[in-house]
Amino acid sequence: MLILIFYVGNDRYALDSSQVIEIIPKIILRKQHHAPEYIAGLCNYRGKIVPVIDLCQLIQGLPCSSALSSRIIMVNYLGIDHSTHLVGLMAQRVTETLNKQKTDLVATGLEVSEAPYLGEMIMDEQGMIQSIRLEYLLSDTQQAYLLPASEN
Repeated sequence: MLILIFYVGNDRYALDSSQVIEIIPKIILRKQHHAPEYIAGLCNYRGKIVPVIDLCQLIQGLPCSSALSSRIIMVNYLGIDHSTHLVGLMAQRVTETLNKQKTDLVATGLEVSEAPYLGEMIMDEQGMIQSIRLEYLLSDTQQAYLLPASEN
């Protein structure tokens, strides 16, 4: 399995590359006033209006840096209504991939109810990498707020 590595602060996270459509540069977004802070804004992605979530803000409460290695990861998100939605995930240092086996994923033994998207760990010579369970990234309430009723 090919995984995309990115950073939130100094911590490394992974996303299964099969969930990734494209990685684009961090662009200027249309800010949505009164939206939660983890909503970085909206972007025009190939003619579609796409919400962008700042993973640094969502996970650690601090916005992503404006470094050149900060990127927007475009993903297909399966909503609670079983329709697919384009969502952008902003993260730092999106510059690396790794090949790992599913057997390399190790359960943490810690389930955080406020962050069900935090998945298993992968160990390598640099330390731990936590996988992101994309299907649990947004709560039902967040999905209702962010995603249109159906795009299919």
